[in-house]
Amino acid sequence: MATILTFDDAIKHSARFKKRHLLLGNGFSIACRPEIFTYGSLFEQADFSSAPRLPAVFNAVGVTDFEHVIKMLEDASRVIPVYSREAVEVAKQMAADAESLKDILIQTVASNHPNIPNEIADEKFWACRRFLSHFLGEANKDGKVYTLNYDLLLYWTLMHEDMGLSDPVKLAFNDGFGRDEDTEPEYVNWMGESGAHAQRVHYLHGALHLFDAGADLQKYTWVNTGKPLLEQAREAMNANKFPLFVAEGMSNQKLAKIKHSAYLHHSYKSFSSQMAQRNDGLFIFGHSLADNDQHILKKIARGKIEQVYVGLYGDPENDLNKRIRSAANALAHSRDARFAIDVAFFDAASAEVWGA
Repeated sequence: MATILTFDDAIKHSARFKKRHLLLGNGFSIACRPEIFTYGSLFEQADFSSAPRLPAVFNAVGVTDFEHVIKMLEDASRVIPVYSREAVEVAKQMAADAESLKDILIQTVASNHPNIPNEIADEKFWACRRFLSHFLGEANKDGKVYTLNYDLLLYWTLMHEDMGLSDPVKLAFNDGFGRDEDTEPEYVNWMGESGAHAQRVHYLHGALHLFDAGADLQKYTWVNTGKPLLEQAREAMNANKFPLFVAEGMSNQKLAKIKHSAYLHHSYKSFSSQMAQRNDGLFIFGHSLADNDQHILKKIARGKIEQVYVGLYGDPENDLNKRIRSAANALAHSRDARFAIDVAFFDAASAEVWGA
């Protein structure tokens, strides 16, 4: 049986490293609002009227994982014409449905997301800020947080006030956005690689409050408008403007989209750079180490970082956790022997990310 550390023990064990970094997956959001952020509940609340075949596709495959179905449709659209020239139109329909499903996923997340931070208890935000302090606090200079999630929970937590607490948590929350002389009042712009050297928070797959405006990447904010971010995002989507959002099904497709965005590529290169640091440690919370994020995992495998701590939720011997452990150990075994990596596992629940 695998040895499972508590989160506190993992933090103590990591004290020997120069910096700690954090990689967040969907489990971070699920831990806060499981009724919203699991793929199953997204499927149940999605509006498929724009692509009515899709529910039957999900049923045929037997999953509710949007990314899995996107990948399957895209793969099938390329393979079918090889077997039948008469099926070219069917292949086109599959490719079109894959694109529609990406839009449906964005719309569904926005429509089912908590509307405002006040819908989440202060105590949850305070607990999450304590968790993040191990990576963005004053004692961990230059540590970075990388998230694969596109919801607003991390952003809201970083912006949350600790007013009234006897021992408030101070967090670095520089995400690379700021205001220049050409910036409109309702948003701030990404300042570019040259202006983002102090950036500590990276949205590796985009987020609901980040909008590609062509020449600029804009971040919508509440403080400049007094309007909830979700309301701003919905208004933008109703005007056929969509957030910077990576919803591709395959890792190589995700990477291709990342490389076509200056912001995403900068964040991806930042992650790669940190994984090349020998004296750092990485915590992974809420991620299953699935193949569709190999573009991220390969940066760990090909890097020099000495230590990775992987969170497991529930029984370490359940099927999912066995797969996670196997993937983590395979990642370690693929590392160049000159730069060995140690993998340890911690109990994700013991981190109490959103409170006990």
